Amino acid sequence: MNTTPSLEHILFLDIETVPEEHSFDRLSPRTQELYAAKTTYKRKEDGLSAAEYYTHAGIWAEFGKIICISVGYLTHIGKKRQFRVRSFSGKEVELLEQFQELLNSHFSTSQHLLCAHNGKEFDFPYIARRMLKHQLPLPKLLQLMGKKPWEIQHLDTLELFKFGDYKHYTSLKLLAHFFDIPSPKDDMDGSDVARVYYEENDLARIVRYCEKDVVTLAQVYLKLVVEPELSEDEIITVA
Repeated sequence: MNTTPSLEHILFLDIETVPEEHSFDRLSPRTQELYAAKTTYKRKEDGLSAAEYYTHAGIWAEFGKIICISVGYLTHIGKKRQFRVRSFSGKEVELLEQFQELLNSHFSTSQHLLCAHNGKEFDFPYIARRMLKHQLPLPKLLQLMGKKPWEIQHLDTLELFKFGDYKHYTSLKLLAHFFDIPSPKDDMDGSDVARVYYEENDLARIVRYCEKDVVTLAQVYLKLVVEPELSEDEIITVA
């Protein structure tokens, strides 16, 4: 029996996050103390202070914030396939409300799924935690309380490629290379996001970077389920 989900029921997504404040000294004394405690083990091997390690704060939902969520989904116009890409960016509470509305309106049935690379460890819980920070009710696809593992409507390309090997980590960039997926030339990577956001004030550049990752994510998933990859004319960016 074929248990592969319908491609049109999957919402592919990627998020970009940054530290909640530009610098460590802008945090309250209590937040500084809690961040230092949270990162003690991580900092120990490099001998860094909490302030020196603050550039990494965006990886934790307790000390970071989302500045962009890019999504993509497959649809058909007649016999022509399209992959439609859309982004929510800017003020966190507003982009989360817009993303929440998308899920509630168009991705809320038992057939729908979310897909991200390392999404189960990062993207999905990060979005849920930041929604709760702003006291936004979680959409159905992010509600995990009381659910059994097989009832959770999440796909993770990292997990799919592991094939049960829990020691194995493969980046999205490496998977794209492995599958010979053409990779656009980027002028930045994930380590540049906070600098581009806070120092260059160039959110549009970050959005473009995030959208490229969503397209790559979808291409990788198509390879994993042995479906034709997307051509350039099938990829449509919408407002």
